[in-house]
Amino acid sequence: MEMGKPEQSDLAQAYLEACRLDVEAFKPGNVSIYSQGHGMTVEDFLVSAQASVEPLTDPSLSLGERIYYAVEATKDRVGCNTNLGIVLLTAPLMAAVQCLGEGEVRTRLHRILQTTTVQDAEWVYRAIRLANPGGLGHAEAEDVNKKPTVTLLKAMELAKQWDRIAYNYTSDYKDVFQLAIPGYHIGVYQWADERWAAVYVFVRLLREIPDSHVERKFGKRYASMISAKCAHLEDLLQRAVNPERVLPQLKEADAAFKAAGINPGTTADLTVATVLAVRLEQLLTPGNSRDGPGQGRVAGDVVP
Repeated sequence: MEMGKPEQSDLAQAYLEACRLDVEAFKPGNVSIYSQGHGMTVEDFLVSAQASVEPLTDPSLSLGERIYYAVEATKDRVGCNTNLGIVLLTAPLMAAVQCLGEGEVRTRLHRILQTTTVQDAEWVYRAIRLANPGGLGHAEAEDVNKKPTVTLLKAMELAKQWDRIAYNYTSDYKDVFQLAIPGYHIGVYQWADERWAAVYVFVRLLREIPDSHVERKFGKRYASMISAKCAHLEDLLQRAVNPERVLPQLKEADAAFKAAGINPGTTADLTVATVLAVRLEQLLTPGNSRDGPGQGRVAGDVVP
């Protein structure tokens, strides 16, 4: 491995592990091994990860091309939008660690985001139209149904008020690096189990930040209810020596969310990006093993 530039196979493994953890962690309202929902299955998400991994980690592709071809491959395999948000958030992270230069993941990510092009925007617009996410609607400026006239970063600037993925593009992934990753490390330290660290990240994010996927569908109708339930879950987890004891409350929240049609998909996407960013930082650190002390159990160990 070239110093500071992981092999494509290592990036692929990191991505697949993060996507598997996404369905092995009990995140209320989302599809998981604990609870299906929203017309999608765990297998849909695992197949989507396998389909999208090659273009996402292909160093010969531009950022926009990675996103489009990952979404196209997913659509061909599962026929629905399972991972648009995941692809949008993970593609810049992959490009960041594959670019020349020094620095930690967020430093490299900043360089990638600042150098996006109009062509990147065009590829991403095509990907969004292909995925056809719920609540897409139309925008007055730089509508994805039209040809873009600005860079991808500028397009995200225009959308950041109502889309949390766009906001993270414009803030160098502030939610991931300043809120979610510290929460991940708290969880791993407390329970030595990545699955529960991911659950903690999810409820921490959803307590603090309204899910933009939910708000596109329902507006602010459920915002206070969701935040209150996640604050309660966060408190229970913080005090739990054994997080399995919080399963009844997680099941109750999951049932309540799904009964109302609530799918906090953007928060789930941010959780995947968080786990991936941690792994990529470890890959960039010479001599650091992802299986070292304190990592805890990883995706693949769990039984429903």
